[in-house]
Amino acid sequence: MGRPRKNTGRNPKDEIRYRTNRQIRVPQVRVVGDGIENPGVYPTQEAMKMADEMELDLVEISPKADPPVCRIIDYQKFLYQQKKKQKEQKQKSVQVSVKEVRFGPNTDEHDYNFKLKHAEKFLTDGDKVKAFVFFKGRSILFKEKGEILLLRLAQDLEEVGKVEQMPRLEGKRMTMFLSPKKKK
Repeated sequence: MGRPRKNTGRNPKDEIRYRTNRQIRVPQVRVVGDGIENPGVYPTQEAMKMADEMELDLVEISPKADPPVCRIIDYQKFLYQQKKKQKEQKQKSVQVSVKEVRFGPNTDEHDYNFKLKHAEKFLTDGDKVKAFVFFKGRSILFKEKGEILLLRLAQDLEEVGKVEQMPRLEGKRMTMFLSPKKKK
């Protein structure tokens, strides 16, 4: 067996690898870039000479194109910009979490109001709410009570959220999903 790999804290599969300079082994490439006077299709050797003259790298951007598209740029600067773009995209993506609110079929008024306030807070914070009534033992006979309770919750929360899925019985649970309304 070989020597164990040093853990650098980065996953090598996360990084996108681009072929550069001598790694590009196709006869012709389409050269694009900022400092190129006349972009177009060139033999690979000529494109590498152009990159050497500019003291930059020939980087294969789109290997699946016909012919492959290459750009003459500083490779390290290019990688830095790619990581920066990925980081910005990651920051822009919004994580939506689902919060649960659990009821019994015979939940009294005080408990209902307490859980209603929690559900309202979750929705105003931008989280989805999974409200469910859990039936124990013979309480499954009161399916209608559970459905009425969930519909009442949906009605009380209609100003801050909208029903994504109507109450549905799954085994011993009746579940309903609410999502926050978009802010104007």
